[in-house]
Amino acid sequence: MPHLDITELDATSLAHLIRHKQISPVEVTQACLARMAALDPQLQAFCTPTPELALSQAHAVERAVMRGEPLGPLAGVPVAIKDLILTAGIRTTSSSFAYEHFIPEEDDIAVARLKAAGAIILGKTNASEFGYSASGHGPLFPPTRNPWNPALTPGGSSAGSGAALAAGMCPLALGSDGGGSIRIPAALCGVFGMKASMGRVPVYPSCRDERYPGVSSWETLEHVGPMTRTVADAALMLAVMAGPDQRDRHSLPAGDTDWLAAPHGELKGLRIGYSADWGYAPVDPQVRAVVDAAVRVFEDELGCIVEAADPGFADPQDAFAALIALDSDLTGMRQMMDTLGERMSPHLRAFLQRRWTAEEFTDALRVRKQVANSLARYMQRYDLLLTPTSPVAAFPVEHHGPASIAGRSVSPGQWLAFCAPLNLSGQPAASVPAGFTADGLPVGLQIVGRHLDDALVLRASAAFEAVRPWRDAWPTLVTHLNR
Repeated sequence: MPHLDITELDATSLAHLIRHKQISPVEVTQACLARMAALDPQLQAFCTPTPELALSQAHAVERAVMRGEPLGPLAGVPVAIKDLILTAGIRTTSSSFAYEHFIPEEDDIAVARLKAAGAIILGKTNASEFGYSASGHGPLFPPTRNPWNPALTPGGSSAGSGAALAAGMCPLALGSDGGGSIRIPAALCGVFGMKASMGRVPVYPSCRDERYPGVSSWETLEHVGPMTRTVADAALMLAVMAGPDQRDRHSLPAGDTDWLAAPHGELKGLRIGYSADWGYAPVDPQVRAVVDAAVRVFEDELGCIVEAADPGFADPQDAFAALIALDSDLTGMRQMMDTLGERMSPHLRAFLQRRWTAEEFTDALRVRKQVANSLARYMQRYDLLLTPTSPVAAFPVEHHGPASIAGRSVSPGQWLAFCAPLNLSGQPAASVPAGFTADGLPVGLQIVGRHLDDALVLRASAAFEAVRPWRDAWPTLVTHLNR
């Protein structure tokens, strides 16, 4: 099978073909590495590629296949790992000079579970410094670029993971999401991304271990989760990664979700709420039009009852920023800032230089409760909630956020409006590709479920995917490569 055809197969298909000896895991890995060699010099999705490790792992899987040994569900399937997520023996920089040469001694739980399932590690993908920006540029590496238009951002902070998927460099990617960092690049890159309910995928040492200032941040906000080209592939990743671990005090018991069955089933008769702007957020007119059309699919083609309704909470942007500070190791990161000086990102230095008050933190905790309670009351009326994922499509790569949206001046973090509230509540939320702007840029639709109802989010995402498929939509740079 030609390399470029292999890179366009989904992970579920690859796992099946490898298991039945119809394709070699070495051939699959070589195909991904060839795609990386062709496109990554332009896109900068990978900051630490690991081709030798990947081929070594692929050869080990191939030997296991030929011997008829038991295989994990991801045996031979390549995956890219966000550089904020710890990987034993592989450099993990968090896009900061503070960790430029850091090689962890242990894997994050999600990484360990992917490896135990037989996944092949292609390398680490670029992110903003410590994830403190929804972009793909930091001080240590060149900025990651959007495959749909390399002059534009892929979003972040799981920037490299989104770009690598959109360019066909990998069938699976692992991201993390403290305020939209899985869903935003999924939306801007035209792929699927999901943060499951808080605690579904345990997190450790990333975000949990006090030994790593900066890396150990956002404990009450952060989720680790799948980024894929299909909903079924995300369910396959969650089947591998979900389940409790004593090292994460937020982790949830297993057994209430059949992840592989979750994407299947109809939606007819479900009540769905649609909030186009939360009642306060500016939205680009083209994005709104694409999302409006996607929402109509749920009513006209999937048999749902859709109502326009806002949850009723006020803009929590200031509280969200304070909660990030509350979760951060301000002492350790300020010491790091003093050492690094201008080698640290300017926006991060400004954040660390701010002097927070106890009242700001307690007010933020109160706002979190208000948002979570408003959403809980809302979800008593509706089975699902739909919103835009991002109020804008991709913008110039050098920016951290748009200066204005729909003619309104906005602060740098205001374009995260639709994602961050779901980190406050911990609800499951996914971004599905909803369509394109007139300039051919992807737009994402966010699908939100009730607390712990991850299965319905996957089912709704798969139902939309079935009637508005996206997996065969590729950026021009990919289709040109295939000619």
